[in-house]
Amino acid sequence: MNIVSQPLSLGADGPAVMVKDTLDVAGYATRAGSRALADAAPATRHAEVVQRLLAAGWHLRGKTHLHELAFGTTGINPWAGTPLNSGWPDRVPGGSSSGSAAAVAAGLVGVALGTDTGGSIRVPAACCGVFGLKPTFGRVSREGVLPRHSTLDCVGPLAASMPELVAAMQVIAPDFGALPALPERLRIGVLDVPAQAGTWQAVHQALQASGETLLPVHLRRFAEAYHAGLSVINVETWSACQALVETGLVAPDVAARLRHASRTDDIAIKAAAAVRRLFAADVDQALADCDVLALPTLPEPPPRLDQAADTGASVGMTALVRPFNLSGHPAISLPLCNAQGLPVGLQLVALRGGDERLCAIAQRLTERLHLTAITNGVPHADFEPATH
Repeated sequence: MNIVSQPLSLGADGPAVMVKDTLDVAGYATRAGSRALADAAPATRHAEVVQRLLAAGWHLRGKTHLHELAFGTTGINPWAGTPLNSGWPDRVPGGSSSGSAAAVAAGLVGVALGTDTGGSIRVPAACCGVFGLKPTFGRVSREGVLPRHSTLDCVGPLAASMPELVAAMQVIAPDFGALPALPERLRIGVLDVPAQAGTWQAVHQALQASGETLLPVHLRRFAEAYHAGLSVINVETWSACQALVETGLVAPDVAARLRHASRTDDIAIKAAAAVRRLFAADVDQALADCDVLALPTLPEPPPRLDQAADTGASVGMTALVRPFNLSGHPAISLPLCNAQGLPVGLQLVALRGGDERLCAIAQRLTERLHLTAITNGVPHADFEPATH
């Protein structure tokens, strides 16, 4: 299934977990899905999150494939192999944490760690029909994670259920506390963003069925935040990967996108910094009146594999997720399909530092709406939603 890049068996007999091959595991090379790193030296120590999992008794079963150098949205990887989206085999698994989402969706593990710089946990979670959390920026350690420097990237869990996702967060974020009690009725701000009609129909139906209070919300800098986030990731990823591109071993599509990224100028970066401050304040202001913001994860269902070869053309898959990397707010994708049974995801966003409250709200909606991950092509059997 091209999911596991390096099989492992480390740790105790606790919950099984896999990690994206941008996270260091001592004794194994971190290859980031790239032929340019095929001969990389083995890591000398575990990434901090890996060490925390092992210390807590989890069983590390492997490192997962990804979109090369974590710079793509489809998960298609000609060198390492493209992970199978078991729920929708003709569709892309999403990127860049494709293997981590696919591993959960295939039932190989209940939890896998990914990274999210511009939607790279939430997009594959939505594509593969599982749960995926991008924590508040800085909440989870990035020590021992490629790229070594990022002002956007977050390590977070993809999981087959909310309890498993929460259990992972309680290990990798040592200050992650118990989920808080919630008010009897939540105020959900429904964010006005462009998405396919069928996508919005699924999201609106789900939110209306939740029984919560729904409030319309508009963030006027949303599109600006998307483009600003793209500028930042372009500069930071080119800085991290320039030497690898120059080896000639990076796949042509990713190399071409990186060379295009190298043309991002100082004017764009200064503008992005201003948008980051303003948009983050906009989101904070919206959340002053709402418990959480809601919107689709994907604008439309994931493309077919045979229509997604152009990495640059597929970057629009991140249109609804990338702004929250720029602002640093925690965001989670819950499994949700449209009327045709194709995945689109329901995304929830909360105040910075409010990861526990976000998970509590996600747990409530998951139970009320009977949302389940799709593992091995069927609803996940190990999680029984509450009845209402």
